[in-house]
Amino acid sequence: MERKVLDKGFVRLVEAMGGDHSIVQAARVSYGEGTKTVREDRALIDYLMRHRHTSPFEMVVFKFHVKAPIFVARQWFRHRTASVNEISGRYSILKEEFYEPASWRKQARKNKQASEGEVEEGEELTALLKRVEEEAYRAYQALLERGVAREMARMVLPLNLYTEFYWKQDLHNLFHFLALRLAPEAQLEIREYAKAIAEIVKAHVPMAYAAFEEHVLHGRSLSRTELLALRGLLTPEAYEKALSSLGLQGSRLREALEKVFPEEA
Repeated sequence: MERKVLDKGFVRLVEAMGGDHSIVQAARVSYGEGTKTVREDRALIDYLMRHRHTSPFEMVVFKFHVKAPIFVARQWFRHRTASVNEISGRYSILKEEFYEPASWRKQARKNKQASEGEVEEGEELTALLKRVEEEAYRAYQALLERGVAREMARMVLPLNLYTEFYWKQDLHNLFHFLALRLAPEAQLEIREYAKAIAEIVKAHVPMAYAAFEEHVLHGRSLSRTELLALRGLLTPEAYEKALSSLGLQGSRLREALEKVFPEEA
């Protein structure tokens, strides 16, 4: 499975170990094929996710081959729970491949690390970028031709040069990566890679991904102060009615009530 990302990048699934059944198997320990229904498996995975029982998700492992700009890779490698092996500029002559954005974003006014809107002089800025790329790569080649070691010659190359790496990650920590990098405040470029990975993971472990979307990606935790405010605005009866109208029932309904109204539940 491969997804194209940005102008020259990609995410490719090299191999995967386990699936939804592996999560269920680890949680039940004595699980045997055919002893439970798909519905029960889905309910168990959902229970594990919403109660943050994370170790069964670690039984599933993905290995990806990624091609991304260096500045994206450096953000990526901040997630230290993975096993990573990147192409080495000490051993290989790096290719003349650079990321060139389709548009240029402005610096956000209220967030020092974010962007917003577009800069109007896009073509002029892209031309400036291309000149820098060409000059940098010429300098890189010149250093190599003069006998400079590859490990030193690479110093002149800019951060939008493409690199490649293998990335192996268990599903629990992969979900943590996706929760952070799919967020609206994540940089657009790494968010595009996260979207590509999410598509592949969703196809491979659909039950686990549905639970992740429900309880983590689109869920939120509340502080004590926020809970007190909600209790002042709601009654247990009104909240139960609203939850029931959205399809919650039985133990799931009781759990949801206990989060906001533990004494009444």
